[in-house]
Order: sequence, then C-alpha cells, then structure tokens
Amino acid sequence: MATAEGYDRLAVLKEFDESKTGVRGLVESGVTTIPPIFRHPDLHPSDASPDLSIPTIDLSLPRPLAVDLIRAASRDWGFFQITNHGVPLPVLDRTISAVRSFHELPPAERSKHYSRSTDGGVSYSSNVDLYRSSAASWRDTIQVMMGPARAEPDRIPAVCRAELVAWDEHVTGVGRALMGMMAEGLGLGPGRLEEMTCLEGRTMVCHYYPPCPEPDLTVGIADHTDPAVLTVLIQDHIGGLQVKRKGEPGEAYWVDVKPLPGALVINVGDLLQMISNDEYNSVEHRVVANSHQEARVSIGVFFNPGKRGESDFYGPLQELVSPEKPACYRNFTISEFMGTFFSKQLASKSLIDHFKL
Repeated sequence: MATAEGYDRLAVLKEFDESKTGVRGLVESGVTTIPPIFRHPDLHPSDASPDLSIPTIDLSLPRPLAVDLIRAASRDWGFFQITNHGVPLPVLDRTISAVRSFHELPPAERSKHYSRSTDGGVSYSSNVDLYRSSAASWRDTIQVMMGPARAEPDRIPAVCRAELVAWDEHVTGVGRALMGMMAEGLGLGPGRLEEMTCLEGRTMVCHYYPPCPEPDLTVGIADHTDPAVLTVLIQDHIGGLQVKRKGEPGEAYWVDVKPLPGALVINVGDLLQMISNDEYNSVEHRVVANSHQEARVSIGVFFNPGKRGESDFYGPLQELVSPEKPACYRNFTISEFMGTFFSKQLASKSLIDHFKL
C-alpha cells in the first residue's frame, strides 16, 4: 500500500528484512542517506543537558550506604551506574569485542543467523518492532535467552558463544547483589526479589549501532521503558544512551549516560516499578543515532521472573501496600504483561498504564 510519502512502506520493509544483513548491510552497501523507513518525522534533536549525569554508585562502600544510594537513585532517577561490582574489566571488554565480531562478520556469514523467530532461544534481526513501529531505528540486534531455559548452545553464533555464556554467569551474580540491595531499600529482606524468581528470567540483547550518514533524522532506539524487573547494561566508549529527566511540571530534558570504563549501567524496569508500588521508577530512555565513524556496541540483560504460569500473579507487594498507600496496580501474569508489550511498538508509553488501578 502506498503511503503519503509516495512509496509502498510494507514492501520496502520486507525488502530490507529479507536482505538478512540488517542496518550493517546498508552501511556496507555504501548508503549516504538513510532510507525513508528510518526517518522519524517528529524527532527532537539530541538536546541533552550538559550539566547533569546519572548517579554513579561505588559498590565497595559500606552496604547500608550503598543501599541508601541505590534506593535514592532508583526512586529519583530510575538509572544509575555501578563501579567496583566485582566483574574484571577484561571480561567486559571481551564481551563487547565478541558481539562486535558477530555483527561485523561478512554478510554471507551473519545472514545465515538472521531470523525473527526465537525458536531455540536465539534471534538476530534489525528492530524487534520493525513491522509495528511508525519508523525503524538504526541498529541491529542478536538476542539470546539465558533463562529460565537457556538457548540451545549451538544456536548461539560460535564467534560470540563462549563470551555470552560467560557473561551470563557474571551478570547473574551482579543481578543477585543488586536485587538484594534494592529489596533492602524497600524495607524488605534481601532475598525477597530472588524468592519471586526475578533472577531466573534473563534475556540478553546485544545491540550494534552502525555509523549513520544522517544521524539527526533517525534514532538508535526510540524512547521507551524496559519490560523487566531490572536491566544491567554494558556499553562501549562511544556513548549515545540518554535518560529522560523530568523538571518543572510539563518540562523534561535528556541526560547523557556518559561511558565510564569498567562501569555497568543499571535501570529499573516497568515490572519493578509496579512490584514496588511506585517506590521505584522506570523511566524513559533512548539511544541517539550514531554520528561517529565507529559502530557502537551495548549488551543489556533484562531480568524477569522465571515463574510464568497462569496461576503466578505479580503486582504490588503486600508489604508495600497500606491504607495510606493503596495498590497502584492490579495483579497480572507474566504472559499478559509480555503479551501487552509485544502488541505495541517499542516507543509506546502505555505498558504500565495498562495495569493501573
């Protein structure tokens, strides 16, 4: 069907998707302008506030102090970086390098892995919401399910298999430590979130943001919130992640998440905002299109409950509900939660609103 722009958008989307080489393939072909499917007509420039940065928390601080800082950051920002988290810098570097190596395989090699199907627990494609979004974003992604059931090892590309499996072990330890402190920050026992199986569901998304010839006309990822309890992110030195910070009523601005060598970026997901009954906040964030000559790489791990039966309900924890602060959300299953997410384009802001009382 022809659009107001005068082209058959669906046909162009299919042609791009069926090339099986993603945005990286466009760059390899030598494009000097971005195709119309990537143009975001209402895009605001990357007008980040230069004077602000998200909190950075040193996990080697005494635990009560670290818990207080994490509670404040989770409430006021929804984002923070952590240092002294116990993962050696070479592990982070190897993980980033392995993901870069996969995305920079020759087109004929990496196209063998290209598929939107998650059968086997692995998918490689460009834009998870390619056919649902109003405009595509300038990135490619390999996604690997690490739990509750891990992807079949031979489905993970050999060039990054060992590094991603190793990173899953490290990031699970980081997630356990963070969930313990975040639970304490809510006045709960340190094992409360882990008891809810929030450590068991792990999806690893390995993003690749190629250099963009017209970065002011598109984005790396549109503004969104994460459908998770918690996200742990490694980013390389390029930068581009921005967090929305609300100011005076009706005002908001973007804050750059500046890369810190060895740091991990942590953010509260939609599920944790609802579990915490709005004590913690899941905030909008985005990635601007890459204006550098070198591709940007990031690896995010989304933590979600492993118990996903139709009788496993989630919602505000009873310990956090009182006559003074009644429940802000109804209870729901993980299948309803994820089904609602995947029925919308990534940039939709209505996931949490869907469950509000």
